[in-house]
Amino acid sequence: MPIEQRGVDTIPDAERTSTPRDLISILLGSNLCLGVIVFGWLPVSFGLGLWPAVTSIVAGTVVGVAVTAPLALISLRTATNLSTSSGAAFGVRGRLVGSVVGLLLSLGYTALTLWIGGDVMVGTLARIAGLPTGGAAHGLVYALLAACTVIGAVYGYRLLLRLSKVLAVGMTALLLLGLIAYAPDLTAAAPPDTPYLLGSFWPTWLLSAVAAGLSGPIAFITLLGDYTRYISPLRHSPRRVLRATCLGLVVGLLIPQLFGTYTGLAARASLDYAGPLVAASPAWYLVPLLLAATAGSIGNAGLMLYSMGLDLDAILPRTTRARATMVVAVVATAFVFLGHFAWDAQSAMTSFVLLLTAIGTPWAVITLIGHVRCGGEYDAQALQVYNRRAKGGIYWFRAGWHPRATAGWALGAAVGLCAVSTPLYEGPLLSLTGGVDCSFVLSGLVGGLSSLALDARTSQTREPEPEVAVS
Repeated sequence: MPIEQRGVDTIPDAERTSTPRDLISILLGSNLCLGVIVFGWLPVSFGLGLWPAVTSIVAGTVVGVAVTAPLALISLRTATNLSTSSGAAFGVRGRLVGSVVGLLLSLGYTALTLWIGGDVMVGTLARIAGLPTGGAAHGLVYALLAACTVIGAVYGYRLLLRLSKVLAVGMTALLLLGLIAYAPDLTAAAPPDTPYLLGSFWPTWLLSAVAAGLSGPIAFITLLGDYTRYISPLRHSPRRVLRATCLGLVVGLLIPQLFGTYTGLAARASLDYAGPLVAASPAWYLVPLLLAATAGSIGNAGLMLYSMGLDLDAILPRTTRARATMVVAVVATAFVFLGHFAWDAQSAMTSFVLLLTAIGTPWAVITLIGHVRCGGEYDAQALQVYNRRAKGGIYWFRAGWHPRATAGWALGAAVGLCAVSTPLYEGPLLSLTGGVDCSFVLSGLVGGLSSLALDARTSQTREPEPEVAVS
């Protein structure tokens, strides 16, 4: 199979041969991994029992999918990735906001997947073969996983699609075996000595809904376009693509996350997930657990790394997608080592997803508002002006930036960061929300409404557009 040559350029319709069913396969197969499963453990570590954990995850996921899934339709129209497509709302240079947000999201989730998958691999190998569990063993496993991930990401979309189809079947079978393996130890109560993280039930439940449920779909706000740009709108209707996106996200996220809640309760995992998961596993399930940790991590991290390469390619047009992927792989691996040796798992995960949700949500809302306002009609060539190191076009606005959209995002992100509650940082607006983290809602509302309000104050007449010229 040849290495994919496409970066963030416009995909010709002849190459857009994927289907909505392929989209479901990617969203299901790539998410059946420990990097997603571990989010189901978060409510347990917050002090929630079985049903509160399940309801918070389901509620957060459904809300997140409702906000995120329509983004898939943008790249269906533009034939490029979402950060580049957002140039229609933010300007051809302003779309760098989306590239940076996407890069940070993918970087964090890639590192998390390799981190958790590597820890479970080391633990299972220690039980199966008595291998040491020190720093050298972890470093070797992390490096091996990262190398395999790079291969898939560099080869690109077609290889990752094939891998996702295999994982959708294989990982489902492994998780079903896991339900049997951990069933004897399942309990509906939170682990002993695990009080509500925020002191009482409802604030903790809401934190869980955002950190464990909502964060899953939000992680895809810049990723969905990586897959739908290969689907042709001439052969597949937007309605079918939207249905496939919703189904893929809901099923692909709820199955692994609820498995994480199930096993987290069975393993009495309060402060750590990987160690108790391996310790509570019956001997017969160790090999399937090792396979799940290996294959699932490579599949999920491969897609995340692929997206990171596209985002860096969008930021640095002179580089190639393959070279950009290599660079971000090194950075992601460094974060894996920091995660293992320097950070506390629960605090790092919770803080990471809440902060990036606050930053990413207003970008997604403003991008969707732009999609609605233009009726889904885009000038695909004008979106590529920055990549061609040119100037002008209908998305040039002011020096390549749309000031009002950018200001709306900045205001939304600032309010979101001021309203967030994490184990490492609490925003000053929490006193106004009763200590409840409303950063997702506030950042999205402020970002969208401020962008619309700023637009309403401007003249309805459009300034003449400059001619496109190579700079």
